[in-house]
Amino acid sequence: MTSPDPEGLLAEQLLRLTRRVHRIQKRHLELRELGVTPAQSRLLRTLAHYGSPPRMADLAERLEVVPRAVTTLVDGLEANGKVRRVPDPSNRRVTRIELTDDGRETLRELRGARRSAAEEILAPLTEKERAVLGVLLDTLVDSETAKPC
Repeated sequence: MTSPDPEGLLAEQLLRLTRRVHRIQKRHLELRELGVTPAQSRLLRTLAHYGSPPRMADLAERLEVVPRAVTTLVDGLEANGKVRRVPDPSNRRVTRIELTDDGRETLRELRGARRSAAEEILAPLTEKERAVLGVLLDTLVDSETAKPC
């Protein structure tokens, strides 16, 4: 009989939790009828982190996707009035993407949906367990930036 592989078990638990988080977030998004996909919601959240409208290439790099994928996401969001393409003031060949008022409102709704999903996911944990989980997650997230690639 072989001993259990602790890293393998943890990896499986993390994957199961990730799938569960995605399912619950998707359900909360659908309940609010926001009309955005999870990928579009990620793009909107990313846009909100920029001080000024980014280029499509900047978004692709930040999202770690190919530029064509960003074009498709922007097309859908623009058709729904969540974002708009604007010319770059210093280079007319460059297009930048900015949030519309409707896009900002959608972001507020998205934050609410994510908060509701987090409450559902974390419901079985006590406050102390949540605090410990927060420290552990910070350690895992921060270790990614601390180590060289």
